[in-house]
Amino acid sequence: MDQLLAYIPLLLRGALVTVSLAVLALILATCLGALAAAGRITGGRIARAIVTTYTTLVRGVPDLVLILLIYFGGQRAINDLGAMLGWEYVALSKYWSGVLSIGFLYGAYLAETFRGAYRTIPRGQIEGAYALGMRPVPTLLRVSLPQFIRFALPGYANVWQVLVKSTAVVSVIGLEDLVGLANDAGKSVREPFIFFSFVLVMYLVITYVSTTFFEAMERRYALKGRHP
Repeated sequence: MDQLLAYIPLLLRGALVTVSLAVLALILATCLGALAAAGRITGGRIARAIVTTYTTLVRGVPDLVLILLIYFGGQRAINDLGAMLGWEYVALSKYWSGVLSIGFLYGAYLAETFRGAYRTIPRGQIEGAYALGMRPVPTLLRVSLPQFIRFALPGYANVWQVLVKSTAVVSVIGLEDLVGLANDAGKSVREPFIFFSFVLVMYLVITYVSTTFFEAMERRYALKGRHP
């Protein structure tokens, strides 16, 4: 236990890297998911075909494979292109490769979450708002958006919980996140069980805090749904 205490500051720094990576990946996934959902709902035939291909292919790829493909494959592709154009060697960031791969992966899941939430909004309410003389923007902000958030929150929270746990695989490309630092520290003092037990506890804490936050958000929007 004394060995673990000596590494606590280092592991907490790794936990901060993990959380920040997860948050940035969620932001990217949210943007991609929103664009993909919009393309699926309001886009033409080509847009729907592109979105369908994206969501179908990406959801069938393991996160580990995608991370390795983007980091190592992307590193090779960029430098092969750079050699043709006379560029100097470019080193891809492990951190941003993790953000890109996880965000790209879970954007496909959020696309279906957002599409389902939008389809759940009763069409009659939007038509009623227009009949009362409301403009499109006020209708979106006061009628559609609160209900959209209410219906999307459970699926969104579930994607976030899974996304957070997926950050653990980023350590395979050498990122000094919580798992990577715990693995190195555990090997150095020959106490992997203690260090990975600490990792388990940290992920449980992140999960608990996240669950508490999303449950509060769901209660808030559920009340708005009953008392507009």
